[in-house]
Amino acid sequence: MKNIPKKCIKAVRILMREGPSVLMKKVASQLKPQMDYMEWRKAGLPSREELLRQSGEQFERQVKFSILVPLYNTPLSFLEEMVQSVLDQSYSDWQLCLADGSDSEHGEVGDWCRALVQRENRVRYQKLEKNGGISENTNACILMASGTYLALFDHDDLLAPDALYEVYQAIENRQAEIVYTDEDKVNEEGTLYSEPHFKSDFNLDLLRSNNYICHFFVVKREIVERVGGFRSEYNGSQDYDFIFRCVEQTKQIVHIPKVLYHWRMHRNSTAANQQSKMYCYTAGQRAIASHLERCGVKGEVAMQEHLGFYRVTYPVQGEPLISILIPNKDERETLKTCIDSILEKSTYRNFEIIVIENNSVQAETFAFYRELEQRDKGNRIRVVEWKGKFNFSEINNYGVSFAEGEYLLFLNNDMEVISEDWMERMLSNCQREEVGIVGAKLYYPDKTIQHGGVILGLGGIAGHAFSRQLGMEPGYFARAVCQQNLSAVTAACMMVSKQDFEKVGGLDQELAVAFNDVDFCLKVRHLLGKLVVYDPGVELFHYESKSRGAEDTPQKQRRFHREIVRFAEKWEEDLKGDPYYNPNLTLIAGDFSLKRPEERFRKDLEYVQMIRGMLEKEGDKV
Repeated sequence: MKNIPKKCIKAVRILMREGPSVLMKKVASQLKPQMDYMEWRKAGLPSREELLRQSGEQFERQVKFSILVPLYNTPLSFLEEMVQSVLDQSYSDWQLCLADGSDSEHGEVGDWCRALVQRENRVRYQKLEKNGGISENTNACILMASGTYLALFDHDDLLAPDALYEVYQAIENRQAEIVYTDEDKVNEEGTLYSEPHFKSDFNLDLLRSNNYICHFFVVKREIVERVGGFRSEYNGSQDYDFIFRCVEQTKQIVHIPKVLYHWRMHRNSTAANQQSKMYCYTAGQRAIASHLERCGVKGEVAMQEHLGFYRVTYPVQGEPLISILIPNKDERETLKTCIDSILEKSTYRNFEIIVIENNSVQAETFAFYRELEQRDKGNRIRVVEWKGKFNFSEINNYGVSFAEGEYLLFLNNDMEVISEDWMERMLSNCQREEVGIVGAKLYYPDKTIQHGGVILGLGGIAGHAFSRQLGMEPGYFARAVCQQNLSAVTAACMMVSKQDFEKVGGLDQELAVAFNDVDFCLKVRHLLGKLVVYDPGVELFHYESKSRGAEDTPQKQRRFHREIVRFAEKWEEDLKGDPYYNPNLTLIAGDFSLKRPEERFRKDLEYVQMIRGMLEKEGDKV
């Protein structure tokens, strides 16, 4: 009921900006039944027997965890519950470091902690002479700590009983130097859990957009000694600044896709009321800028409309030529809309357009080609002819042979540019040393999302994130509006350097229609070790597959099935789990909703095996 005024204001904004039809779609989407998280959570909790097994397990190598908790006027009930969640850990080699900056009128905090130290020798407590703020108080905890790994823990939050055990496994089995986990929120009474944040594996661009790592964060002591603890000038986002400085020191960063941390919501917490601590967000902006400076990266950091989320704009270096490659078969008006939008809206001007003609039959199409040549005064538009049958990979590889640009921008003919600086945004990211491919946010004509990045395994092989969600909506933890790294993006609008394109051998011509762009992204990621960036600031309309039509014949469907099998054979390991998409989320829809019970029992690549069996039954040898 408390959220009703906020939702009414949001509804009015949607009505004013988007109109009644969009508002009704949004209301309908909110009324869809959602899986109850409390029930989902209960089904996944470790049993009492499992926790007893963990607590009795013998380890060849012990790892001692120092859990750092700065106290400040902590409500006694929250303090007791927080400490109890540590005492309940199934992994026992830990140390709880409590640095107390509470005001004198909150003496019960110190009294309770001193009594705790008397009965539990793994707890260390220090009453600070003065409250130095969150950063200085946490640094006091660090000075008390003797563990080989340090863990950040807020004074009013809770740990799952198997949290340290799971972190230990990540350290022992994966040589992790930094570990972080999924988290959710818990109410004041500790009875209601909600808003689970199922996170990506380490995601540099997402971290530069938002402190998605947050809780539970565990780091090797040696790294902390190198980076020098917390800095009070970043109070409010001191953990964000600290996390940046830590991750800059190692690549051994492991994400545990389990909710092992419960963030307490109460009237004074940022978890419950974001606007209660606006200074946190300005400090976060400065933390990103400081990180970029240490990395020797130029970039401007701006806050997004959604609090706690940021946009880094990287400068374009020089003015390199961009070759825009557009395959086309007939569809004169569609192609005209596409090219007109490029020429009229783009603020970046050093580009060429190569239209790859593919067996058009309509006279008006060829008349439009002649019109383009007459209208093009700068010799920036060329039409080259591909005479073979339709093969998206072959057509684009052929087009690249004519490209003179340093960067290639693959574009479908059924696109229309929205954001004027789309090429600058793509180019500035593509010029980054660690980036190989940049993709865009694409919309259907009704302003719902057509492409918000590609998720491996979605729908069986790969699918688009946030498809059919309203374009203005931020999506799951604002991931629809945050620049981030993904496994793949669509080649309907995709930029790559010509050098990188050639290094990986271009598009796989055995994948004539389906998954060739996803395959290409995986080649760039694995062979070159480079990132794929999804930039939601690059916006275009996509009228989708007008030239080819639907997969509506037995021949097309058979070809599609063969390509599924080929892709799966090449990328079997990748299809077992997308590192940028949490395994607790559904692969039935791209809406980042909870994985449904029926999905938990599916075997790896079960869909592919079904397709393989169907083809073999029809006489195909695959």
